[in-house]
Amino acid sequence: MPEGHSVHRLAKQFTSVFVGERLAVSSPQGRFAAGAEQLDGATLLSALAHGKQLFLRFDNDRVLRVHLGLYGAWSFGGDATFRGASSIGAPRRIGESEQPSGNGDAPGGYPGPPEPVGAVRVRLVSAHGWADLRGPTACEVITPAEEAAARARLGPDPLQPRSDGGIFARRVMSSISPVGIQLMNQAVIAGIGNVYRAEVLFLQGISPWRPGRQLTEDEAAGIWADTVRLMKDGVREGRIITTTAQARGGRPKASAPHYVYKRTGEPCRRCGTAVLTAEMAARNVYWCPKCQAD
Repeated sequence: MPEGHSVHRLAKQFTSVFVGERLAVSSPQGRFAAGAEQLDGATLLSALAHGKQLFLRFDNDRVLRVHLGLYGAWSFGGDATFRGASSIGAPRRIGESEQPSGNGDAPGGYPGPPEPVGAVRVRLVSAHGWADLRGPTACEVITPAEEAAARARLGPDPLQPRSDGGIFARRVMSSISPVGIQLMNQAVIAGIGNVYRAEVLFLQGISPWRPGRQLTEDEAAGIWADTVRLMKDGVREGRIITTTAQARGGRPKASAPHYVYKRTGEPCRRCGTAVLTAEMAARNVYWCPKCQAD
């Protein structure tokens, strides 16, 4: 599932290439035809990411709310002025790419958006580019008041300016639920998925099974600080890399970006103990039993 850093990258891309543009909105798949009709011809005013949800605000008091879920992704293209990533979201054939997606240098100039490929739920088209959405868990047109209500149900987002880590600390420390479950609860902290959960807890030396009430204030603050740092790296790099050059004796390689995530049975990069995995609330959780002892 795309985690919060990918959604913030989407918000940045929509802001840079679509905000201020009058958009033609359609639903090639047909499942979003009524919603597309409400947005067609409106101008995009802003794009906001809150955790794993994207809010595209239009000048007709309508908001497109998108939650990518496990399989959702946006793909992009455009003329020579369009220099964004070609795909952001769940990996597809090309996955998330930093390659410029503009094709204005093609013979005859920019031909406009290509024919839709696959089940395109929503297509947004401006004078210089296009964006296609496939496979989201949620895709709906809502009002600004409904956006405010949806965001009020979410916890603080580590990537938003002025987001309050103290709110996260109070929430996680007030519950007897294991911290590994709470980090996946979007009402506690918005944007963390399975990768960030595993890696942040490893970096902090905290077992995912420890009850939240047993965390100290310093530990809760450390979880928040590492999450902010790693997710900012994810926005910048376009992928999650948590290993460090210092810890591994050299520059991290793309083939080994993580300490414990999906490394079941492999030696811990710090102590050599075999990494464990188990099911926690219907998702696999990964940890080192020595570095993250209860």
